[in-house]
Amino acid sequence: MNKILFGAIGIVAMGLSAPASAADMAARPYTKAPAPMVATIYDWSGFYIGINGGGGTSRKCWDFVTPVTGVLVGEGCHNAVGGTVGGQVGYRWQSTNWVFGLEGQGNWADFSGDNISGATGLRDRSKINAFGLFTGQVGYAWNNVLVYVKGGGAVVGDRYRSYDLATGLEFDRANESRWGATVGAGVEFGFAPNWSVGFEYNHIFLGDRTLNFTGSGNFVIAPLGVVTRSERISQDVDMALIRVNYRWGGPLIARY
Repeated sequence: MNKILFGAIGIVAMGLSAPASAADMAARPYTKAPAPMVATIYDWSGFYIGINGGGGTSRKCWDFVTPVTGVLVGEGCHNAVGGTVGGQVGYRWQSTNWVFGLEGQGNWADFSGDNISGATGLRDRSKINAFGLFTGQVGYAWNNVLVYVKGGGAVVGDRYRSYDLATGLEFDRANESRWGATVGAGVEFGFAPNWSVGFEYNHIFLGDRTLNFTGSGNFVIAPLGVVTRSERISQDVDMALIRVNYRWGGPLIARY
């Protein structure tokens, strides 16, 4: 009987001591939940302005237009090669990963070249001294990397001169502003919230056009301002440009 009584007393004592032991245990430290991951999105939307520079080449082919009959006599071709520098201004808006834009670009240029005519014996020389592009863009962005294609209208400032081989004097001349179409493609990298740098290629389709040349006044048979001949000149242009743009509007956005 005593064994049973002492056993019961021991069980009760253990039960009473358990809460006290639990109370004496140190509390579990509180650990703050980790902050959610934040991904930065580069937004291409907004107005931008920039500068560009590079080089290009223009393929020119001349055909002498015979008087009365209008038959074309090939004079040969040359590549007008040189450098260019200019600027661009535009606006882009982004929808998910797709980027759309409009842009105007104007450049000073010095693309020049020459060849000796197989028909007249003169040295035919051409030069592009300026051009402008007016284009729309469609691109796809991977955050701060944008790949795009562009297309639209173009205008080129052309200057043509022919020189007498024996004396080196200018024989006759012509100038024009020729309109055409352009297509291009580029890749652009955003290296800061409002700055980007890119590479772009453009091709300008200018077709052919018949021009009247006028005399330089250096020769009796080429009086100053008098029409000396007609030439059909065809041309197109290829350019590679490095571009730097500054954009305002469309800041960086944090996405959780």
